[in-house]
Amino acid sequence: MNSLDQTLLRKLNEISDTLSKNCRLNALILIEKLLEGHRYQSNKRLERYGFKSYSQSDEDGILQEIFRRIGIEHHAFVEFGVGNGLENNTTYLLYQKWHGLWIEGSTDFCQSIRSKFKIPIDSGQLKLVNQFVSCENIDRLICECGFGREIDLLSIDLDGNDYHVWQTISSVSPRVVTIEYNGKFRPPVEYVMKYNPVHQWDGTDQFGASLKSLELLGQAKGYCLVGCNLTGVNAFFVRQDLCGDHFYSPATSEDLYNPPRYDLVAAYAHLGGHAANFPQ
Repeated sequence: MNSLDQTLLRKLNEISDTLSKNCRLNALILIEKLLEGHRYQSNKRLERYGFKSYSQSDEDGILQEIFRRIGIEHHAFVEFGVGNGLENNTTYLLYQKWHGLWIEGSTDFCQSIRSKFKIPIDSGQLKLVNQFVSCENIDRLICECGFGREIDLLSIDLDGNDYHVWQTISSVSPRVVTIEYNGKFRPPVEYVMKYNPVHQWDGTDQFGASLKSLELLGQAKGYCLVGCNLTGVNAFFVRQDLCGDHFYSPATSEDLYNPPRYDLVAAYAHLGGHAANFPQ
């Protein structure tokens, strides 16, 4: 590489660093501006507590705040749709000595998880199952991994059959459930995607379920909607016997809904610090 090439490369790196810093700054400004809104001022709402460590956006912080309010009993989780393990709702909990089960349909992702998470898998802290989740197999998959009736957290991210699978689960009684909702369908609209056991998201708005439909399903299963994250992607439910007066009221989708701010997910990516990894 000659001196001119080296100079150009150095300049490009400087520009890249500047753009990255500007993106982080703009992301912070955008998030802070949103949180200044009147509807987010109550301390019982959850949005102001959000932060990203290993979650897609602010879910890590919201889950931490929920468990600060209701306590932790078993340090146990089940999550499906975990990707490569470096961007989901439970990786941060492994650092806090939780144990649990990951179910992931992609063989490539599971190979990556077995490599990067060898230590917690070998120790038994983390169990991994390579299966596509469906209504027909979810309870069996959970039971085969030996979990007791009650766990602290169930995290559902299937990009499609989320509603149907949550409706089906009876093998465990999670204290907290986080589940993706389709923010395009604002309350009071009820929308649930038709069940398809081999569904794969096609990139359109026909996926998952509206927040109102999930609110009603939660009520039927004994759960109260307690909030949504700022990006309008995930809803959080707490078992009704644990809610007390810890959370915002009225606990309806109309009051707790956040619109789909999918561009904000990219903004949170700039706030995650260095590229994610897990200690080998």
